[in-house]
Amino acid sequence: MNDESVSDAGGDFIRDIVTADLASGKHKSVVTRFPPEPNGYLHLGHAKSICLNFGIAEEFGGHCSLRFDDTNPTKEEQEYIDAIERDVRWLGYDWGSHLHFASDYFEQLYVWAQHLIRAGKAYIDDQTQEEIRLTRGTLTEPGQNSPFRERSVDENLDLFTRMRAGEYPNGARVLRAKIDMTSGNINLRDPVLYRILHAHHPRTGDKWCIYPSYDFAHGQSDAIEHVTHSICTLEFADHRPLYDWCIENLPVPSRPRQYEFARLNVTHTLLSKRVLTELVRGGHVSGWDDPRMPTLAGLQRRGVPAEALREFVKRIGVAKSNSTVDIGMFDFVVRETLNKTAPRRMAVLRPLKVVIENYPEGQIEQLDAVNHPEMPSLGTRQIPFGRELYIEHDDFMENPPKKFFRLAPGREVRLRYGYFITCRDVIKSAAGDVVELRCTYDPETRGGNAPDGRKVKGTIHWVSAAHGVPAEVRIYNLLFTAPQPDATNFAEQVNPASLEVVNAIVEPALTGADEAGAMQFERQGYFCRDRDSTPGKLVFNRTVGLRDTWAKVASEG
Repeated sequence: MNDESVSDAGGDFIRDIVTADLASGKHKSVVTRFPPEPNGYLHLGHAKSICLNFGIAEEFGGHCSLRFDDTNPTKEEQEYIDAIERDVRWLGYDWGSHLHFASDYFEQLYVWAQHLIRAGKAYIDDQTQEEIRLTRGTLTEPGQNSPFRERSVDENLDLFTRMRAGEYPNGARVLRAKIDMTSGNINLRDPVLYRILHAHHPRTGDKWCIYPSYDFAHGQSDAIEHVTHSICTLEFADHRPLYDWCIENLPVPSRPRQYEFARLNVTHTLLSKRVLTELVRGGHVSGWDDPRMPTLAGLQRRGVPAEALREFVKRIGVAKSNSTVDIGMFDFVVRETLNKTAPRRMAVLRPLKVVIENYPEGQIEQLDAVNHPEMPSLGTRQIPFGRELYIEHDDFMENPPKKFFRLAPGREVRLRYGYFITCRDVIKSAAGDVVELRCTYDPETRGGNAPDGRKVKGTIHWVSAAHGVPAEVRIYNLLFTAPQPDATNFAEQVNPASLEVVNAIVEPALTGADEAGAMQFERQGYFCRDRDSTPGKLVFNRTVGLRDTWAKVASEG
């Protein structure tokens, strides 16, 4: 976490600013906004902005608006609007009556654009997009004035009116602010305020064929909504002078101030709408809500609780400089959150059959199992036990190394909630693969304790072969192999092992209608039932794994 992210009072630099503004009387109340463009689904980075904007409004007794900056109809869809609203609510926030769209203000923005023209501070430029780009200059060279920069006010007003009337094709003309083509800030070199775009808008239909730029619509929308603190990420810092220029040169009803904070960057993850869109369209994932995606819809489908996401954002803090958070920290917070409440269940992901030879054939008994070891209020359940079971293939080794305390020939282990069993024989296929274990059990060890006080070092989970339910389990791993994926060549870094589908056997309790929430598969990780589940087919997604101490021992040799 950056040193600038937390103040001495335990807040952050933005909350310190808000506190000072209220104390000085600069503002009587706080108004913030979360302003996504509806051209894709929200992702992990947006969660930070949502929590910050809505959180500050809640903490200081103000309100936060949800405003869609819908100024580009070629990329915006109602699907995205609906998804964004769902995701913000899922994260735990509500905008109440404060739902707005930049398109609500198109008429007012048009009037304000005319105001700039009349004041001699905006003009119509006939240059092409490429010509404008070439004459804007560079970081070391000034730009060149457009040959149309000194058009008269009357001509500019007439051309702007005709642009709105639809007389010209796309790209024929633009409206530019007249600021300073020699400015050291390229954003002030006569930026484009309006462009011609004959496209159907999700909300306004075909009423408009000219659309304001983001830079022109954003600040003025803030002013209309009386936003006091316009909070955005650092990449907009260079745009702040233009934001202020528009506010200063227009008769807006309020004067908002922009503040920038560091965006969220996470290892093995790309938080770019362009990249996420290409992942979906390129078939690298199944959709915007694929559980491998860092979208809020994907995280929700994977079983990540909204509480965990809010806690993660709280822990990383709000800083003034960019940094990258290890994905392991996110997994840690998710695991920590789920551990508190997720009920325990047993599931065998890679089944190996076990036959207990001295257990009576046809006999079934019900064993008591706790639903959560630290939450007695969740009660217990009964799990069936019989002669034939399934255990994890990884819980058996024919020639185990030192420190492997699970099942092996001649070794005794404890079955979770059950008995002590000892492996007596190993059955192999013609290819030499282990396909079945023959074991015996000690009937005096029901519940996992031996009357004679003998101890075993290994406890393994299991599922009754006669009562276990087949299920598809989807194991999600990192989507990108590189810690810092390249946004340009990201397709080459997509992890081919990001999804592993296994055919598992789960305990019968998991078929219940109330088993749709988060749960811990004992010794496996945290899982949730996927929406692809049907009455005849259970599908579970792994949210996050558990720490595997044996894997650590094995890796250390």
